[in-house]
Amino acid sequence: MARGKLRIYLGAAPGVGKTYAMLGEGQRRRRRGSDVVVGFVECHGRPNTEEVLDGLETIPRQRMTHRGGSFTEMDVDAVIARRPRIALVDELAHTNVPGSRNAKRWQDIEEILDAGIDVVSTVNVQHLESLNDVVESITGVPQRETVPDEVVRRADQIELVDMAPEALRRRMAHGNVYAPEKVDAALSNYFRVGNLTALRELALLWTADRVDEYLQQYRNEHQIDATWPARERIVVGLTGGPEGETLLRRAARIASRGSGGELLAVYISRSDGLTGASPEALARQRALVESLGGTFHSVVGENVPTALLSFARGVNATQIVLGSSRRKPWQYLFGPGVGATVAAQSGDIDTHIVTHEHAGVGRVLRPIRSPLGRGRHIASWAVTVIGPAALTYTLDATRGSHGLSTAMLLFLTLTVAVALIGGLWASVLTAVVSSFLLNYYFTPPLHNLTIRDPENMLGLGVFVFVALSVASVVDLAARRTHQAARSQAEAQTLSFLAGSVLRGEQALPALLDRVRETFAMESVALLQREEHHRPWLCVGSVGPHPAVRPEDADVDVPVSDSLALALSGRVLPAEDRRVLGAFAAQAAVVLERRKLVAEAAEARRLAEGNRIRTALLAAVSHDLRTPLAAIKASVSSLRAEDVSWSEEDEAELLAAIEVGADRLDSLIGNLLDMSRLQTGTVTPLMGAIGLDEIVPGALMGVAEDAVALDIPETLPAVCADAGLLERVLANVIENAVKHNPAGRRVHVSAGALGDRVELRVADRGPGVPDESKDRIFEPFQRLGDAPKGNGVGLGLAVARGFAEAMDGTLTPEDTPGGGLTMVLALRTAVRVVPAVAAASVGADGPFETVGSVGSSGSPASSDAVGSAGSAGSGGPALSAGSDMEEQR
Repeated sequence: MARGKLRIYLGAAPGVGKTYAMLGEGQRRRRRGSDVVVGFVECHGRPNTEEVLDGLETIPRQRMTHRGGSFTEMDVDAVIARRPRIALVDELAHTNVPGSRNAKRWQDIEEILDAGIDVVSTVNVQHLESLNDVVESITGVPQRETVPDEVVRRADQIELVDMAPEALRRRMAHGNVYAPEKVDAALSNYFRVGNLTALRELALLWTADRVDEYLQQYRNEHQIDATWPARERIVVGLTGGPEGETLLRRAARIASRGSGGELLAVYISRSDGLTGASPEALARQRALVESLGGTFHSVVGENVPTALLSFARGVNATQIVLGSSRRKPWQYLFGPGVGATVAAQSGDIDTHIVTHEHAGVGRVLRPIRSPLGRGRHIASWAVTVIGPAALTYTLDATRGSHGLSTAMLLFLTLTVAVALIGGLWASVLTAVVSSFLLNYYFTPPLHNLTIRDPENMLGLGVFVFVALSVASVVDLAARRTHQAARSQAEAQTLSFLAGSVLRGEQALPALLDRVRETFAMESVALLQREEHHRPWLCVGSVGPHPAVRPEDADVDVPVSDSLALALSGRVLPAEDRRVLGAFAAQAAVVLERRKLVAEAAEARRLAEGNRIRTALLAAVSHDLRTPLAAIKASVSSLRAEDVSWSEEDEAELLAAIEVGADRLDSLIGNLLDMSRLQTGTVTPLMGAIGLDEIVPGALMGVAEDAVALDIPETLPAVCADAGLLERVLANVIENAVKHNPAGRRVHVSAGALGDRVELRVADRGPGVPDESKDRIFEPFQRLGDAPKGNGVGLGLAVARGFAEAMDGTLTPEDTPGGGLTMVLALRTAVRVVPAVAAASVGADGPFETVGSVGSSGSPASSDAVGSAGSAGSGGPALSAGSDMEEQR
């Protein structure tokens, strides 16, 4: 059975119209007579989407139960059993409810495709695995649901559903995307113009790359070598010479003349690594290419014109830019040169030969060095000087026992031995000297340089030829062995670098230490400066006495105009500097990642501050209004002159005023405490405190018979701040009492465990699911579908923040038999514990409400677009007193 075809509608953000486009495609195919069914579509309450769904057959969903909740998922078996021609399946990156056959919806779609059914689906760019961290750094919102890029790349068709950021924000303002109560928060958080513009650019670039892949695949399948100028691609051939910067700037101007021009610089190196290119110049040119918006490539090729044209055709280049040759006129006797050869063989690729001030001045190549060691060279030259004379003396003394052929074979053996020891040049000299000695001492007539017998002349010629051939082969084999060993070492080193990049390793000292170990250096330093006239600053170093300036180092590798890698210890050969350049580039990447991480942390801090301010305003505008309204109503009633109140009525109104005032005091206290925690201004005054001194004060806000205490008098004192500890216990105990069944007591017990004291507050309430245990400490959130109450959800957030400020922990556990137990652990006062500044109770991601398990992960399903956003270390917070109405 033929596999079905997959079509994906890709969008930059929720609300651009992916689902609408998918359903529209289904309606068009249905009108053309195709059998179309809806496997799964989520309309999110949007009337326009529901209208276009009308008329399409929908497969009933499969209902599943998870942790007491009921959820619906796509019924894969029902879709396959129905066997339509086309199935519409929304939200490709969706995570299925635990217990489903597949963990991800894209795996469900794979089964449907394998059954021969075409599938049309949707996905947002933030759900692509390769872009997940990029989107988080832009928006500050992590996406927990992702789909592998390869799944999307394998799609037969990918269609971008595009919409301008302003248009999408207008759609949201009109209520066409989210419910009205979520619009303001969405527009001010995730759906800012800058965020949407960046996401749109990511979607456009990712789609453009896929178009290039499809085009290249089509060209390969149809064996098309001709250039298709879909857009200008300019390839610049670099030699590492001084003319490179001129060529790059000229090529950049050519690329900028048209829309979508692309600049690619390529350096062709020989396989043996022997080249006159300057590593410093190549590093500068690489940096220049990247600053011009291009890419740098290095390829290996023995024939430079052939390798350059092969690369250009491989990337579908439209133009090649080369510099005028630096050869002197007499050097053209050896060939026409790279520029002329490329121009003659480029075919439909335009070739530009750019003049420059270095043209025709000559090009000096570095001397070729033998790969053999110095000791072998000394030994070979010693044998060359001593061996022929000693062999001649020995053969002359035993002349009567051998002939000319034996002498020639012995001299040939000596020449081969010299070649095996020292390579080419020593063996050449040995062959020449041996031929003269054979001619003078052993070839008739003796003791002169003439040869009487032609056969002897032929034998002597064969001797010289064999000797030189063997020496050349030995020298070449030695070079190839050396190159293979070096290539293996370079491959292992580059593999390590590539692995560190893939693993996301960011430890700069470890990388610099690896550089020092690999190249046997004394010290390595990474230097940076802001501008050319500013001094260099060391941003990382290993080893004693690192260089403080590039010119002070034995080896310096410029990474960019403001970054350089400086090594001290010895001077490196050119072939080592190539690998060192890769290390330098990786060091720059690590440094840039460190900078981006710092900027992202700062952005998250600012976003958290904005979210807290927004939540505070929401709390003031909503949660404080109720007690204020009750107080005002009671006061107005008491002041009314036309009404006569009885003593009981007046007492009831006064009681209402007191209750409202208490509620205001509790709410404002929690708000102020949360603000202190967020700004890191909580500084506890630590001291030795007994729990029996603090617990009674924490019970002031609960009924006398609501709590059962079990606190031994022998407990050691804890190191804590008395005021903060009382506030923590009050919030935790009042929360437990609030959710404990009527007629049952909350059990408060304490015990010593090593160097810590644990106080446990256990209730018999409904408990909290495991996946929500951390979220109950998140401020301004409500767990599950609990109705809004009078609190702002800060009780447990404040409690955990104060506990951590005292170097303690506050963790939830299940109460045996049902309920929730809060465990407060504090260090004993045996040792002195320094004051710990309060950490920010911030969250790394949006809060996902219980009941939306397996949502697409879009901001629509998270509190990133809700009324309060996301903060805290977990989930919706529990608060003390009346602030606890909004808990479980």
